[in-house]
Amino acid sequence: MTLRLPDANGSLRTYEPRGEPLALSSGSAFTSRTVFSAAHVVADPYADTTPDGPAAVDWDATLAFRRHLWAHGLGVAEAMDTAQRGMGLDWAGAAELIRRSAAEAKAVGGRIACGVGTDQLAAGTLDEVRRAYEEQLAVVEESGAQAILMASRALAATAKGPEDYLEVYGHLLRQAAEPVVLHWLGPMFDPALEGYWGSLDLDAATDTFLEVIAAHPDKVDGVKISLLDAQREIDLRRRLPQGVRCYTGDDFNYPELIAGDEQGFSHALLGIFDPLGPLAAEAVRVLDTGNTEGFRALLDPTVELSRHLFQAPTRFYKTGVVFLAWLAGHQDHFTMVGGLQSARSLPHFARAYELADGLGLFPDPKLAEERMRTLLSLYGVSQ
Repeated sequence: MTLRLPDANGSLRTYEPRGEPLALSSGSAFTSRTVFSAAHVVADPYADTTPDGPAAVDWDATLAFRRHLWAHGLGVAEAMDTAQRGMGLDWAGAAELIRRSAAEAKAVGGRIACGVGTDQLAAGTLDEVRRAYEEQLAVVEESGAQAILMASRALAATAKGPEDYLEVYGHLLRQAAEPVVLHWLGPMFDPALEGYWGSLDLDAATDTFLEVIAAHPDKVDGVKISLLDAQREIDLRRRLPQGVRCYTGDDFNYPELIAGDEQGFSHALLGIFDPLGPLAAEAVRVLDTGNTEGFRALLDPTVELSRHLFQAPTRFYKTGVVFLAWLAGHQDHFTMVGGLQSARSLPHFARAYELADGLGLFPDPKLAEERMRTLLSLYGVSQ
């Protein structure tokens, strides 16, 4: 059977679903790269809440999805922007998510790292920003998870220049119990982070970022770069101190960055590895054998889907991620915390379905087709 899918011009086109999923299974742990998937949260569709109310999370489905990622050998990057931090999930909800996911990781032997931010603050002094970071760092460390120091909207609004970033991050790194991951999230993901590290000039900002790392290399496991600029990431990773990893967060250029070159490579901490989990895991295992061409052959075809999901406004990529999780059967509904399921258009969903189906990402293609038909019907598209 065929589907009538709307395009960006408002016309309908005929699409014939692929019908067969890729044959992928769980396997051994990775040996050549450390790979995290930033995982989404599953909303409770029956909760009587509003977009600006506290997040209502379906904990069973949320934790089941993390077990799915761990089963394929991926680490889970928890309570990151993919989990709607600052876009529907407040700090109280994030703290509970961290505690629950860390306990689940311990129970199943999964790797987990968790986001540390300042989202209990809208704004504040440098001392208040530092205390907010400290509160969240304590929660993550007490849970037994690795900490990811996320970019802070409050710090971006308060800092007068690079010296304020050096002071706050230096304080946090000195007191961190274990090496952390530093996350540089660009304004394309969050406009409130424009000018992070104290400058609109990315070269100057990079120098400040590297100065923070150079002062505390023993406390930095790695850096996550989310600027959607492959050459800038390559240039930066070549300047990192020995032993400090680069985790790509570039959802536009991840195959080439993970594959690397004669001077090095990036590990991965990616939101796109939420819908690509099993396929991404298979690709990394091929890379573990030294087969870079096989790795690229598996992962390169996924870039078109990723660029579609992460197209501007990039911060709404989470909507496409959850949409694909629904089509793939990882959750029973297409509802998001904060009502964010409304953040993308029907033509956007239609193209996401077409690209994902073409890649064979859906374990049950008929279920995905039926759910796509349901969505089309809700929008008034007859078949």
